[in-house]
Amino acid sequence: MDILIKPSAIFALIKSSPLLFGSASILYIANRYYAGLIWLSLACLLFAAYRYLYIRSVIYLVTEQYIRISRGILFKQIDTVELFRVKDYVITEPFLLQIFRLMDVHLKTTDSENPVIWLRGIPHSDIIEVIRERVLQTRQHNRIFEIN
Repeated sequence: MDILIKPSAIFALIKSSPLLFGSASILYIANRYYAGLIWLSLACLLFAAYRYLYIRSVIYLVTEQYIRISRGILFKQIDTVELFRVKDYVITEPFLLQIFRLMDVHLKTTDSENPVIWLRGIPHSDIIEVIRERVLQTRQHNRIFEIN
């Protein structure tokens, strides 16, 4: 069974909030001192909206054989990593993400193109256990043995 994961809306809002605060600050300065800065505020607000939509458009697909990461709004980029290449799993939960029950997952791989895969801002779950089981199954199926 395939697992489809997307970054949380709260995570996207947190990541775009510096641009929103910057836009509000520039708007305040434009209102108080120079009205021409409204355009800069609008540009900053549009960039914040684009960043929010970009983060929300990321899709992590975990199948029996691979992990596929699709990102982009206007230009799509799709990265695929075979599961047997995954070597290590790290879960990171900064304080702000803990409040909203979110986590970042770092997968270290032997893939030269994608040595580290980040699943960022995903809801707290047991995804690591699922990935770990699938990695072991894929290695057994493909008869891949790790030699240190």
